Amino acid sequence: MSREILVDARWQEPPEPMARVLVALDLLRPDEHIRLLIHREPVPLYAVLNERGYGYRISPTEDGCYALLIERSLPPH
Repeated sequence: MSREILVDARWQEPPEPMARVLVALDLLRPDEHIRLLIHREPVPLYAVLNERGYGYRISPTEDGCYALLIERSLPPH
């Protein structure tokens, strides 16, 4: 079972959500994933995740925000 690192960045202004996700990526172990909660779609983050070899899935939440599940999609280099 995968462990979760929760990053609740709802209502934070840029660049704080990106900075918090980057810190979480540095802490991420192979058996973990990150769940990012944010109040708007984090479009700039997608390129960063792709460049670093992370996969993601985004879905709307009941409160009108977004939940982004981030996990390793490629072996570490």
